[in-house]
Amino acid sequence: MITSNAFPPQKQRGLVVQAVLLLFLLALTLFAALSLRGATFNLAFAFFVLLLLFSLIPVPLLVYRFYALLRAEYTLDRENLHLVWGMRVEDIPISDVEWVRPANSLSRPLVLPWFGIAGSLLGKTHNADLGTIEFLAAEAKGLLLIATARQIYAISPADPAGFMQAFQRVMEMGSLAQTQGHSQYPSFVISDAWQNQLVRSLWLFGLFVNIGLFLWVSINLPGLQSVSLGFDPSGLPLEVVPRAQLILLPLLSVFLFTLGWLTGLFFYRRPDLRLIATLLWASGTFSSVLFLLAVSFLLNTPHNL
Repeated sequence: MITSNAFPPQKQRGLVVQAVLLLFLLALTLFAALSLRGATFNLAFAFFVLLLLFSLIPVPLLVYRFYALLRAEYTLDRENLHLVWGMRVEDIPISDVEWVRPANSLSRPLVLPWFGIAGSLLGKTHNADLGTIEFLAAEAKGLLLIATARQIYAISPADPAGFMQAFQRVMEMGSLAQTQGHSQYPSFVISDAWQNQLVRSLWLFGLFVNIGLFLWVSINLPGLQSVSLGFDPSGLPLEVVPRAQLILLPLLSVFLFTLGWLTGLFFYRRPDLRLIATLLWASGTFSSVLFLLAVSFLLNTPHNL
């Protein structure tokens, strides 16, 4: 008698590839940040700022995809097929499944999602024969297609033959109870949190503070020759550095605010951890205000004028 069968995707190759790519981007970020320390306000400075931004932007996405692959699971029981991929959850009643077949049996090959890398084939594509297909898969090899009246899913269990055999046995045994399907998307967490007035205020205030901070520093940089970024224990200004280094403060503020925002979303999924999420978002907004005050103090210090 079948109670529950777990069929995880193949994870090892994807985790290694994503970890290497993540380390490369972090190394590139560190290189760009260190290069900005000695850069003057010229074309090289603009290049390193862009390099810093373009190496930082994909990092949260890669971190999420790494976490999603760790959590990925396909579970089958007599009532439901559970597809879990990070914050994406799909519960499909067995009675709603119309068929399961290997993707290589199609007459027209599948189009893989854009930006798909090992361990992370996510998104929707269109097939001329089947229509829209949503991928929740780690590898293109061994893909299985699961069809319901509403949607077709592409999954990649490490043991596709075992999955199909288990599914066939479940279908032959029949369901013990009628269940309802359930879909959860990562965007659901964002929309749910957005309904909270306090959370919405923290997000918007932090966003406006960081935008204002970046614009303020950008406007004032051309008028500075050099800048001291603080004071030593005796109260004397630190040695002056090229004015371009002042841009590191808004960049650091944006990075910390974004990191706190993403971490808060992770905790907000669970009602018992929503207080922690709110505290993270509040601390991220507060740190942005501190960066704003620091820049204001630096720009109004006489030796920096």
